[in-house]
Amino acid sequence: MNLTMDGKIRVGITHGDINGIGYEIIVKTFMDQRTLDICTPVIYGSSKVLRYYKKNIPGGESLSFNQIRNAEDALPRKVNLLNCVEDNIRVEPGKSDVVAGQAAAASLNAAVRDIREGKIDVLVTAPINKANIQCDEFDFTGHTEFLDANFHDTEPLMMMVGDSVRVGLTTIHIPLSEVSSRVNSELILKKLRAIKRSLVSDFSIRDPKIAVLSLNPHAGDDGLLGSEEKEVISPAVISANDEGILAFGPFAADGFFGSGAFAKYDAVLAMYHDQGLAPFKALCPESGVNFTAGLSIVRTSPAHGVGYDIAGKNLADPSSFRAAVYSAVDIWNNRNIYNRITANPLKHYKVEGGADISVKDIETEEEN
Repeated sequence: MNLTMDGKIRVGITHGDINGIGYEIIVKTFMDQRTLDICTPVIYGSSKVLRYYKKNIPGGESLSFNQIRNAEDALPRKVNLLNCVEDNIRVEPGKSDVVAGQAAAASLNAAVRDIREGKIDVLVTAPINKANIQCDEFDFTGHTEFLDANFHDTEPLMMMVGDSVRVGLTTIHIPLSEVSSRVNSELILKKLRAIKRSLVSDFSIRDPKIAVLSLNPHAGDDGLLGSEEKEVISPAVISANDEGILAFGPFAADGFFGSGAFAKYDAVLAMYHDQGLAPFKALCPESGVNFTAGLSIVRTSPAHGVGYDIAGKNLADPSSFRAAVYSAVDIWNNRNIYNRITANPLKHYKVEGGADISVKDIETEEEN
């Protein structure tokens, strides 16, 4: 825990692709000074690029920022910026190029280094272009895979979080043609364990209910359209129930979302990327958040891409990025509360015959 002098959480922010909408949504978020009431932002980026985008946003010039050399020097109630790219970098809104990708990788690596060293508390990542960021420092298909490799946690899970629904993914950034061969009972069970752990510790849900989607149309139609439901998904659900996880399904995805059944559950586990993200983004078009559950650190991101088509045009909506910042703070607080109350759990004693065991009795027993 490494709070600023006024007790605010340090939020490390990576600038993403400098030719996308990352800086625009960052500037628009922190133009609202109320955001600084809940956190101290540290942007890993470029003062030159920040100034460039400020000029294109009405009122943006009013946003001042504090340049720092070390995240530990971040000042409360200020937008702090730590330069991590060359000053001569060129900004070309809407253009995908290698330079922008290298800048995105430099920002991400600097922020990960600092959160590992405890200089920032949570990480919020602006969108990257998964193609142009590829380099020696980033040889991954997305943030989730990159963070998994850096923190070696038990079972990282890509979870989309919105006001009305949470969606976790069994498989993430792989071709659709590979999904069936990748999905197996053990993988599904691992994801269900990760979802439950996160819902309990990060969202303070005591006994979460998790819906599991089918892989095939109509949940396989009793084997007519595929056997994965019977042979892979249902056994995983049964195994999860045996472990005390309240998992249900498999449900046909179209009817499940179309009927509003998702509202009855605390989270949904989808089998592949678009099966989960397409309905999620339709249900949460503005405030959706991408959360990497299962990590030892807290990382969130807006639930949208780089937005090259609107970059530099003052058209980007900051709602999702703002929600990502707020979610990171909420999750960090919930996790710390959970860790405190579970650090020294009381020993369980069997009470026979209805007799109560006093604290004195327990202490005496432990002494003996």
